[in-house]
Amino acid sequence: MSLTLHYHPLASFCWKALIALYENDIPFVPNMVDLGNAAERAALLKLWPIGKFPVLRDDARDRTVAESSIIIEYLDRHYPGPTRFIPASEELALQTRLRDRFYDLYVHLPMQKIIGDRLRTEDKKDPYGVEEARAQIRTSYGIIETQMAAYTWATGDLFTLADCAALPALFYGNMVEPFPNGHSRLIAYFERLNARPSVARVMKQAEPYFAMVPKETA
Repeated sequence: MSLTLHYHPLASFCWKALIALYENDIPFVPNMVDLGNAAERAALLKLWPIGKFPVLRDDARDRTVAESSIIIEYLDRHYPGPTRFIPASEELALQTRLRDRFYDLYVHLPMQKIIGDRLRTEDKKDPYGVEEARAQIRTSYGIIETQMAAYTWATGDLFTLADCAALPALFYGNMVEPFPNGHSRLIAYFERLNARPSVARVMKQAEPYFAMVPKETA
């Protein structure tokens, strides 16, 4: 088996890559990385000096691919399946990449800011930054609510890269900044995502680790 995914089942950006792998039933070896283990961290740094996962290693093509969006595009190009994550239409491809960036930058990263702040000691906390992050997530929820008036998935009728990005962002986003009342289209979209078999598989594997997610302190 030529593909190995270096990942952690709780890591949100890893979910994004896993959804794509499961969506097209692409064979791969999962290698769970414990960043607290010096040897495992060193092995990851050797593959990708930035030291973040997911990282995909393709021995057959002698390629190491980092960053979730790039991993999914790589799979779409070299290991295509029934679900094409980047549409053939140039216009839809641009919209897909835009929505992917939207979920990563304006839901996912603000969510990580809030969770990351929970890990800080009291003297290092950033309440102003956390409130900015919450405001950004709320704004993004409003945009998604409007978009979903016309869409089934993030860019229309087809499940794409953008939907792989949306699930982890919205799952953890809802955990730190719950979906507002009245955002029925956003909630329905999130429910459609969760019903997707590839997503359900990722969530089932992550479930035993949910207790590790930092909780908000009083």
